[in-house]
Order: sequence, then structure tokens, then C-alpha cells
Amino acid sequence: MFSPGQLLFAVFFVITFTTLMIFSYRKDSKNHKIHYKGSLKIFLAFILTIGILFFIKFLTQNS
Repeated sequence: MFSPGQLLFAVFFVITFTTLMIFSYRKDSKNHKIHYKGSLKIFLAFILTIGILFFIKFLTQNS
């Protein structure tokens, strides 16, 4: 399905990408705490709203 070169590239890419993402997140984590203080509340409100919409759809579809 994949050649050995493609598999080697995929493994190298995943390892490198993951390492760079972790490094970047740790570098920016101090800024996230300062500039994005209330973002968790907004995220939870968004998830709650989506959940309510699915619940309403479930109630109206089964009636």
C-alpha cells in the first residue's frame, strides 16, 4: 500500500510535528493565561448550547 520511503516520511513527520506543537504550546502558555482568561467559560457555554440543540432535536424527532 505504501512504500517504505512514504512510511518513513510519515513517521518522521508525525514525530516532528508533535514535537514542534508541544514546544510551541509550552512557549505560548504564559501568554494564553494572560490574554485568554475567560475562554474556558465561553467554550463550555458553546458546548452546552450545542448539547441543548441536539436535545431539542432528539425530542422533536421522536414525537
